[in-house]
Amino acid sequence: MAFDAATDRRLNVDSGLAGEPSRVIRSVIDLRREPDAASGMDTQAIYGQRLASFDRKAGWSLVQLAHDGYVGWTEDDGIAEGYARSTHVVAVPRTYLYSSADLKSPRLRPLSMGSELAGIDEAETRGTRYMVLEDGSAVIAGHMLRVDDSCDDFVSVAETLLQTPYLWGGNAAFGIDCSGLVQLSQRMCGVSVLRDSDMQEATAGEPIALDGERKRGDLIFWKGHVGIMADSDTLLHANGNSMNVAMEDFAGAVERIAWLYGEPTAARRF
Repeated sequence: MAFDAATDRRLNVDSGLAGEPSRVIRSVIDLRREPDAASGMDTQAIYGQRLASFDRKAGWSLVQLAHDGYVGWTEDDGIAEGYARSTHVVAVPRTYLYSSADLKSPRLRPLSMGSELAGIDEAETRGTRYMVLEDGSAVIAGHMLRVDDSCDDFVSVAETLLQTPYLWGGNAAFGIDCSGLVQLSQRMCGVSVLRDSDMQEATAGEPIALDGERKRGDLIFWKGHVGIMADSDTLLHANGNSMNVAMEDFAGAVERIAWLYGEPTAARRF
């Protein structure tokens, strides 16, 4: 029994197949509908995240992400066989992995919030503390959070991503879309939510009245869009109007969005 990324990409697929355990080894990888760089991108995965690989075709792999069940095609050179043990997760919007415990050493790659690493030691160079990995590479220790810890307020996490460029299908701090912002910021607080706004509208938190009192952390949904209430009158969202993560007066946002998406369709609270 097989599955098709073009039709099942948003589902937690029970394919009847045992995928090959794999992990992301690029800063970020794109998941596409077809094994073709010109095909549309639906989501991304970031360094260290786990996935299962089901099929290969001309330099591409059909994969399913472990954390949300999303399915798509990605280039083979962005993944490697086997899961890796993770001890820490990047807890700031962006940082670098250095070749050694020295900020003057060559950088190996940028890392997004949520990237997973395995630290084996710590080192200090000129007063800066580093978490050291098995191969001797290192990352700023103060930028990391233990995997068994979590942030307290997902809205505060989302606020650190203000001005991040909007990217359709983006799910990293290099570029992110509306539902990616919700998913990533909630993940940093130990809460798993599904990837797309329609799935979040159906499953995230509990439904509340659209015309009721709005509170910090409420999710407001439109057809094809979601935003986070920073307070009762301010919407925080990745959006194609400003083309970044921005704060916007809620009433003004409702009026502006109406011509394209209509009125809000639902509200939910964690």
